[in-house]
Amino acid sequence: MSLSRRDFARKSAITGAGVALAGSVGALATAPNALAATDDVETVDGESAHGHHGVGYGPLIPDPDGILALPEGFTYRVITYSGRTRLESGEFTPSNHDGTSTFDGPRGATLLVNNHELKGPRTGWKYPVPLTEGLVYDPAASGGCTVVEVRRDHVAEWVGIAGTSTNCAGGNTPWGTWLTCEETEDKAGQNGMTKDHGYVFEVDPEDRRANRDPKPVKALGRYAHEAVVVDPKRGHLYLTEDAAGPNGLLYRWTPPEGYRHGRGKLRTLADDAGVLQAFKCFDSGGKFIDDLSRATKIGTVYGVDWVDVPDRDARTTSVRKQFTEGQVTRARKLEGMWWGDGGTYIVSSYARTESPVQHDGAVWFYDPKRRTLTLKVLLGVNPDPSADNGNFDGPDNITVSPYGGLVIAEDGEGVQHLFGATESGRTYPIARNDLNIGTAEKPEYSEFTGVTFSPDGRTLFANIQEPGIMLAITGPWKRQQR
Repeated sequence: MSLSRRDFARKSAITGAGVALAGSVGALATAPNALAATDDVETVDGESAHGHHGVGYGPLIPDPDGILALPEGFTYRVITYSGRTRLESGEFTPSNHDGTSTFDGPRGATLLVNNHELKGPRTGWKYPVPLTEGLVYDPAASGGCTVVEVRRDHVAEWVGIAGTSTNCAGGNTPWGTWLTCEETEDKAGQNGMTKDHGYVFEVDPEDRRANRDPKPVKALGRYAHEAVVVDPKRGHLYLTEDAAGPNGLLYRWTPPEGYRHGRGKLRTLADDAGVLQAFKCFDSGGKFIDDLSRATKIGTVYGVDWVDVPDRDARTTSVRKQFTEGQVTRARKLEGMWWGDGGTYIVSSYARTESPVQHDGAVWFYDPKRRTLTLKVLLGVNPDPSADNGNFDGPDNITVSPYGGLVIAEDGEGVQHLFGATESGRTYPIARNDLNIGTAEKPEYSEFTGVTFSPDGRTLFANIQEPGIMLAITGPWKRQQR
């Protein structure tokens, strides 16, 4: 649905259930063609951004090489390319790049852990993740992660984990590792698998020995995982589920008493360690909210309770199906998450006929201190997704920008973008996928994934999922107006 700019900018200040539901973070929103043309802003170097005024970086310039359209002054570098670049061991870079995060590497290098969303048997893919000795969970599975080391004049890539399935998003940890999430519920004997799948695994980008003999973190549950974040203060882990029939859930894992996070500690947990719970939302009057799509205005705030998961390993029934109507709140396409501003941003990529209300994407913010969930971004249904007119749809992976607001990877219909959203209701394009993997008559453009900044904030990394390309984007980054 179409929302007015006034609705976009309005903040919520409602109270309910004995909890003050006043958001402390400015409301983010989106609107077509919301590019401002006033106000100079500083670049990352503290200088005026010549030729770029207000929000964003100006129009996107088509790429003569047909890969990535960028604003004037920006350039990109291909870091890995499935079927073209090679691992240290000689095999080609695996395909279907997805969730990614960056880490400080040795001697000024940047390390990235890159998921490869490959589902089912290895025979179904031309470039599966190689079965590197000692790093394999299930030899029948095609997915996993690679670790990429980027220097100014050199790129190296190796396997971090193999034999996992449908490695979609995930999340980094405060202690410097990557949690890769399997977006599947396949059990041993299904789709050619020899082990159960639907778990979270920890991958260490710095210590290759720490990744040997992969072990799923079963305490975090078995379901169609999408993303995960860690609350660095309280120790909770929050996890999204991308599933339908019924719609998926947001989960919180509370560590057991006396447990302390650290490198490799998650894999030492008992399968039933801690408490896994699903969220339940209520409005200011205490009324239960069955699905997040009910919210139709930016600034809507819900209180959140947490309900214990009966069987986290889903031995007979999928976790989301273990709850009856009225027990938990659901949402379609719960996808990317990123920790920032004292809480976590959470994406619901879209809602269609399986949801009470339709939309083309929403971003929520969960404040663990207040136990509130606030709607920050809402995309109305895009009337013409094939047109490059600034109507964004299908947000997926997400990151908090060091220059203010959010940077979002689009997984929608038609044209695909990386776009930014400021705190006051403006959106702006950052990049467009110009790589047509369809035909001239029926063009097709793969989704963007794995959007993440380098530790120093000077490089934006992002992936084109198919065929699988990791890109490094640099240019005159500037602090965005609110």
